Amino acid sequence: MTLQMDLPTADEYPTRKALEPSLLYRRDPVVWPGVDEGPFSAEELSGYDRRGYTQVQQMVTPQEVETYRAELRRLSTDTELREDERVVVEPTSDEVRSVFEVHKISDVFARLVNDPRLVERARQILGTDVYVHQSRVNYKPGFGGGSFYWHSDFETWHAEDGMPRMRAVSFSVALTDNYTHNGALMIMPGSHKTFVSCVGQTPDDHYKSSLKSQHVGTPDQASLTLLAERHGIDVLTGSAGDVTVFDSNCMHGSGGNITPYPRSNVFIVFNSVENAPSKPFSANSPRPEFLGATDTTPVGRQS
Repeated sequence: MTLQMDLPTADEYPTRKALEPSLLYRRDPVVWPGVDEGPFSAEELSGYDRRGYTQVQQMVTPQEVETYRAELRRLSTDTELREDERVVVEPTSDEVRSVFEVHKISDVFARLVNDPRLVERARQILGTDVYVHQSRVNYKPGFGGGSFYWHSDFETWHAEDGMPRMRAVSFSVALTDNYTHNGALMIMPGSHKTFVSCVGQTPDDHYKSSLKSQHVGTPDQASLTLLAERHGIDVLTGSAGDVTVFDSNCMHGSGGNITPYPRSNVFIVFNSVENAPSKPFSANSPRPEFLGATDTTPVGRQS
């Protein structure tokens, strides 16, 4: 099922339209009604609603982690794949930074995005069937993995993909141990309840530069300072096989990795089938399919 990109939708979260940044109240639930049962307990859902994220230890087995690592190595050394637009390299080196739409490139990761351990949790949070808005593998090798500046994913998905509401959830599957010192994910817990409206118009083909170093659509320092003082910062450490589940509007980022210890993960964005993108809210044209899918066929529902 593929979305037609001509549906008029009200802009509940204006961004990149004003000369000054602003903080807007969230207008959507965090945990949506519609799916009464699932893997998460009521306590876990309550914590997710409050913090904007939760962690599930050892959701993925050690054997599966090894399978994913092997596939990661295969993808990173595929010389033909490196010529594909879906592969992003570090701006200061020739190291692979990310491979997007990885569930369409790899049968191994295609099985992962349909795995009920992930899909049923996404359905429980979003209240409907879900599809994959975006998937990627992130490499942060030792002695050179770059940083990801503070951002809300939803700001970009709304502005450049046309995602109307905060009804998407991200799953980060750790393939390496995450320490405080090797570029672990940082989240401001509770920041998902506030939308930071950013300044600056979206250039045409912005994705070509933003995937390496984003400037338009990044929050201002005053807003970041306010959110950090209000909510604090959690550093999400853990072991390979752990999974971090976080809301689309969480303010998050990660530092560079100057240690010998790599940090890699598989990143999957599940979006509600009722929240399909329309036209971009702050861009002249949508990003390519590998960044913001228009195929809303539900995953994990094969007979």
